[in-house]
Amino acid sequence: MSFLFGKRLTPEEMLRNNQRALNKAMRDLDRERTHLETQEKKVIADIKKMAKMGQMDAVKVMAKDLVRTRNAAKKFMLMKANIQAVSLKITTLKSNHAMAQAMKQVTKAMSTMNKKMNLPEIQKIMMEFEKQSEMMDMKEELMDDAIDMALGDDDDEIEGDKIVNQVLDELGIELTEKLTGLNPGDQSLTPGAKNKTPVAAGGGGVTSDADADLEARLEALRRQ
Repeated sequence: MSFLFGKRLTPEEMLRNNQRALNKAMRDLDRERTHLETQEKKVIADIKKMAKMGQMDAVKVMAKDLVRTRNAAKKFMLMKANIQAVSLKITTLKSNHAMAQAMKQVTKAMSTMNKKMNLPEIQKIMMEFEKQSEMMDMKEELMDDAIDMALGDDDDEIEGDKIVNQVLDELGIELTEKLTGLNPGDQSLTPGAKNKTPVAAGGGGVTSDADADLEARLEALRRQ
């Protein structure tokens, strides 16, 4: 039935058509007001001309015509002001309608997102993410250990321990040699030495010095 009664206009089209009609009416009023202003100037010129000629009756009639012309021009100006106010209201309605349509679209999008948002599913995803993250950390740690083993860090540590033990063994041998060279009778080195070392008052002074020297070397090795 739309071909009989015409297509039904949307609110946007109605506002646009009304705005167009108001703009056309204001242009017509401006054109009529301009015509009245031109006619007013002509009447004023005729009044001056008749006054110079002494035609006072004609001057009175034209004066009344001049008053009517000025009143009509004022009415046109007032009418244009009212139409402009209506045009501004229509523009405001159009803006409000556009804002309402935008809010409608946003509300529709929010409703769709809320329907598609499954909180239990999101919680499940987050838990799975945390689980996979922990697994990745564990695998990364295992890979680091495997790389350290492949690069031989443990072998280096074992080799270093062997060297330390060897040095300690050599120090023990050296200390043993010094201790076996002592003469228990005079607490001095064997007759191969040129100078006799006196025994301390407390007894066992040479042995104490040797032990202290050994402890100092062991402590130095531990600190390295």
